[in-house]
Amino acid sequence: MHAIYVTPNLAPDRLEDLVAHEDIVSTLTKLIDNDNLPHLLLYGPPGTGKTSTIVAAAKRMFGAKAYSSMALELNASDARGINVVRNEIKEFAGTRQLFNKGIKLVILDEADAMTNDAQFALRRVIEKYTKNARFCLICNYVSKIIPALQSRCTRFRFAPLKRDQIRSRLIEVAVAEKCKTTDDGLDAILSLSGGDMRRVLNLLQSTSMANDTVDANTVYSTSGAPMPDDMARILDLLLNHPFAYSYEQISFLCSSKGYALSDVLQDLTTMITAMELPDGVLAEILDGMSAVEHRLAFGTDEKLQTASLVGVYVKARQLIQA
Repeated sequence: MHAIYVTPNLAPDRLEDLVAHEDIVSTLTKLIDNDNLPHLLLYGPPGTGKTSTIVAAAKRMFGAKAYSSMALELNASDARGINVVRNEIKEFAGTRQLFNKGIKLVILDEADAMTNDAQFALRRVIEKYTKNARFCLICNYVSKIIPALQSRCTRFRFAPLKRDQIRSRLIEVAVAEKCKTTDDGLDAILSLSGGDMRRVLNLLQSTSMANDTVDANTVYSTSGAPMPDDMARILDLLLNHPFAYSYEQISFLCSSKGYALSDVLQDLTTMITAMELPDGVLAEILDGMSAVEHRLAFGTDEKLQTASLVGVYVKARQLIQA
């Protein structure tokens, strides 16, 4: 598979080519066609099409040729402190183009990484230059955008993509790139992606570059995620075996396979919530696992936290027997 496929240059150029979010696409299309686009706030998890949607919308507004002069894109990798808002954004929004009519578009990707001072400065710029420009803020966490900016924008939430939406595009890409795939390999990519289209393409690309066939085993080994069989073994150890034996076996499995305990916790959460357990027992397990995950986030020793995880399940088993 060629590395070139997943570059941003091959993101959809038209709103009609987007995989999902039909309601958002149709609303934006009407607003653009009626020349009535408001300031926008697009938010949701990574890889759900926020940037692709606004770039396709901008190309519909301005055409591919005028896009570069009528739209300003700033990402979190750019300097976006208060000086950029006061100078670069202000200058772009405050000037009219001689040969291109219509309003300009300022796209601020990963806006939740902007400082509060920069966001407050942006609030005044948005008010002042509404006649000349529209602003589109894109973020993962809408709570990190100050209320004063949220109230000036029309909000659109981008939910994680559904499996059937991703699957058709994944097969299309695999055929175009001549990747040998199996059904279980495609299912493994969909399971690991969590509705993130970017991760889907990256997993397909990295697996096909490292292996001749994209099947479940090669996908899991490439991603480093725990294999389903190993997760079933870990759950069996936690639920049915003594503390010392469970700890020893889980520690050996994680170290020999290179599994991160945080990944194991994530999969365990999915598995344990699907089981029929008494409410009190399930609450005890989830509370204990969340404490382990919290401690892991602060860089504590993985072996110690593995022992703590086993302890959570030992306590839960005692609750069931009581």
